[in-house]
Amino acid sequence: MENTRSHQLTGLDWLAQGPLAPHVDAYKRYLTERGYATTTFANYVGAIAHFAQSLHGRRLRVARIDEAVVVDFLDDHLARCHCTGPVQRDRRNLSAALGHLLVVLRAQGVVTPSRLLRTPVDEELLRYDEYMDHVRGLAPKTREMALRIVGRLLASRFGNGVVDLTAVRPDHVRRFFSQQARLYSKPANSGTVVAALRGYFRYRASLGDAVHGLIGAVSYPANWQLASLPKALSAEEVEQLIGSLGKPGGSLRRADAIVRCALDLGLRSGEVARLSLDDIDWRAGTIMLRHTKGRRDDVLPLPAATAKAITAYLKYERPTTRNRAVFLRRVAPRDQPVGPDCVRKTIRQAFERAGLPYTRSHLLRHTMANRLLAGGSSLKEVADVLRHRSLNTTLIYAKLDSRKLVEVALPWPGSAA
Repeated sequence: MENTRSHQLTGLDWLAQGPLAPHVDAYKRYLTERGYATTTFANYVGAIAHFAQSLHGRRLRVARIDEAVVVDFLDDHLARCHCTGPVQRDRRNLSAALGHLLVVLRAQGVVTPSRLLRTPVDEELLRYDEYMDHVRGLAPKTREMALRIVGRLLASRFGNGVVDLTAVRPDHVRRFFSQQARLYSKPANSGTVVAALRGYFRYRASLGDAVHGLIGAVSYPANWQLASLPKALSAEEVEQLIGSLGKPGGSLRRADAIVRCALDLGLRSGEVARLSLDDIDWRAGTIMLRHTKGRRDDVLPLPAATAKAITAYLKYERPTTRNRAVFLRRVAPRDQPVGPDCVRKTIRQAFERAGLPYTRSHLLRHTMANRLLAGGSSLKEVADVLRHRSLNTTLIYAKLDSRKLVEVALPWPGSAA
């Protein structure tokens, strides 16, 4: 039984004299380099002091620490903890702190790298992901969605056992689809499930499996192409959004630059997040987009307003760092590139500051297309700027081309011609 009672050692003593003592300085340096706040720093150090006291009570050597030991500490030790002194007991802080501790110990070679136990389903999904990436050239987000859906099907049929598609019948597929369709608010959106399943079964058919009956087991829900109208900001709303930029405040110069990239260039959130200083040619006035959704590199002209916003952020707000990403995090781990979620959140907050009732960051991409059409650009030119692989993708914006629609509009029945 674990016994961690001691009346001699405090939390600081456990750091200085406990089993983790040789690694405390490296752990503190790790947190400092990543810019963690003082309070967070103290909480994490207190967390590993508590963990060190537990290790001593269990007579557990540092080399044996792994994820299982951490889980046991969080699930079992905390429930019946008798550690002395004021110790960190917040599960969230403990979990985060010990996750960082594992990173530090593995970087020092003190504990062995984590070993992931892969099931046959995991192996199958890895092979399918390679096929989608190298053969079909699908984007990471598309592959991620497909793997999630196919993984659910395989796990429901085989669990941790061997994947044998001869044991999958059409009624199994239909029942699975019915269950998954309930997760979507609109029936048309469940077409994602159909696409994922059919794509996987076609992959297995290319390997020689007799799965043709499974490909036709489910059908796409009714979803008429080009039926919807893409939402875009009106000219007044664009001016309202632009007018809200340039205000003083923390990270607002970064927010201005991100909004400008989406509004003036039509960049997707992932493309904004991946921008590097090396992608901007200030002399030529261009910006390079690398590894886009279309799996290619594209060069776009850099509008003056966008360049001005990016320059202001780089000059007055971006922290000094060796990281070449344009947009960096302001909270720990600092000096790391922002992610697509941060870009989307930033645009949502910009809408809120401008008094606009919108939340979707992709709205600015639609707005950019609408502004191009209103300025006289052709659909082909819009497709080139938006970097669509197929012109059919751009046809939805034909409904926004009021200039051309006026030319083909028929008079209302009964009205004067």
